[in-house]
Amino acid sequence: MPIRVYKPTSAGRRNASVNMHAEVTKTSPEKSLLLPNPKKGGRNHSGKITSRGIGGGVKKMYRLVDFKRKDRDGIEGTVIGVEYDPNRSCHIALIGYADGVKRYIPAPHGLKDGMVVLTSSTGAVEPTPGNAMPLRHIPTGLDVHCVELIPGRGAQICRSAGSFAKLTNKEGDYATLVMPSGEIRRVPIESKATIGQVGNIDHRLRRLGKAGITRLLGRRPITRGVAKSHHAHPLGGGSGRSKGNRPPCGPTGVLAKGGPTRNRKKPSSKLIIRRRASTRYGVLK
Repeated sequence: MPIRVYKPTSAGRRNASVNMHAEVTKTSPEKSLLLPNPKKGGRNHSGKITSRGIGGGVKKMYRLVDFKRKDRDGIEGTVIGVEYDPNRSCHIALIGYADGVKRYIPAPHGLKDGMVVLTSSTGAVEPTPGNAMPLRHIPTGLDVHCVELIPGRGAQICRSAGSFAKLTNKEGDYATLVMPSGEIRRVPIESKATIGQVGNIDHRLRRLGKAGITRLLGRRPITRGVAKSHHAHPLGGGSGRSKGNRPPCGPTGVLAKGGPTRNRKKPSSKLIIRRRASTRYGVLK
């Protein structure tokens, strides 16, 4: 049972559930692939807070994950173990290659210890979970994850737990993908992708249950906008609580309920065939 609900011995335990990480088979990380991960508290290089609500949290070491796999063409890799990664929602798999190199990759659903994964730029591998190749060589209709937006840059799409995109069409220099959000967009056909769905599917079913778990994750409480002064927030001020007949927004006025945040002048906008369904002002558009 991946998600476990315990006997409610306290108010926090009553509303909480625990992910048992049934897919994890290796408990200690590979030391050669660890880096220190100092906390920034949401501050930039000048010491100014650019991301609100960040602070505290438990100490973590960063795991170097190979999102490119560009120098692994044709080299057979064996799964040594599946590990928990505190820096991301999905699990990671430690791969031992035939030339002695060890790398981490996001663990696809169904990947087991001892299985073989391959990377190919020519499509000379079977389309099985964990194998990576350009979209040109992946059969239409398969689920893919860790997709590159620009060939050679490394995976940028579908990297979180349980996510995948469906390859629906290949035409000319572009392949068409259906994203988890429902957006349909074109991606260069030479972009590399990994077959299958990202593992740890039950991650979204976990309930934290109490504020203390949120603080351990490095998230601090955020004051409501209507409780602030008029000069600190667009919804603040007044001789009583009032939203001022405007939709919820952040301190800079950016809409909080699904308003547009993407720059429409981006060159890549022409590759989007159908945009995702957005909820602006709480109504599905």
